[in-house]
Amino acid sequence: MNRVWRVVRIQLANGPMVLGMPLVILALVLLANLAIFGVIDTSASPENRMTGGMISIYIVLLVAHLQTITQFFPFALSLSVTRRIFFAATCLVVLGQSVGYGLLLFLLRLLEDATGGWGLDMGFFALPFLTTSNALTQVAVYTVPFIAMSFLGLLVGIVFKRWGQLGLYTLGIGVGVLAVLLVLLATWQDWWAAIGRFFAQEPAVHLFATYPLVLAALLAGIGYRALLRATP
Repeated sequence: MNRVWRVVRIQLANGPMVLGMPLVILALVLLANLAIFGVIDTSASPENRMTGGMISIYIVLLVAHLQTITQFFPFALSLSVTRRIFFAATCLVVLGQSVGYGLLLFLLRLLEDATGGWGLDMGFFALPFLTTSNALTQVAVYTVPFIAMSFLGLLVGIVFKRWGQLGLYTLGIGVGVLAVLLVLLATWQDWWAAIGRFFAQEPAVHLFATYPLVLAALLAGIGYRALLRATP
């Protein structure tokens, strides 16, 4: 376990970038949205004063953990760290970072509610479709997508290390083809109304916590198996 914590410290050696940059991007996006909503017509209905800018921190975290593989993985192996220990340490970083960011978003949501949408009736963190019945599930709704996005970033980085650019192109084309086939199947079987009802009726905790957690576990398992054969 001591070796795992040493690798965790290696990954966090550049803490301001690893931990701070996602927060900097989130702050900049929030400020930009405040500026925009500060100059638009204040008579706009509440549903038209919502913004999806919060997704920025999730995207930045995906990129950050892609770089975990492309930058820290070769360095760790040069220090004779095994792939299993590296992956275990990375999982600890992902979980800790995700929980920390999830709690932060929850606190910012409370602040947003208390200030009437930052004084502008703007919905940045308090989005209706993310609302749950209690604080614990609300934190989970913010936290679990961080975990899923992090493992997705790790998997993309592992694919690049394992199979190079050809692997990335193959992965991208494969995902694109699968998406097109699913769209065609849904259209052919006339499933779109049922799909719409599913997303409208399913609780937020299932859509943004339960299902993403299953996806994160799947991505982690695939990534771990691929990492065992990845070259630095």
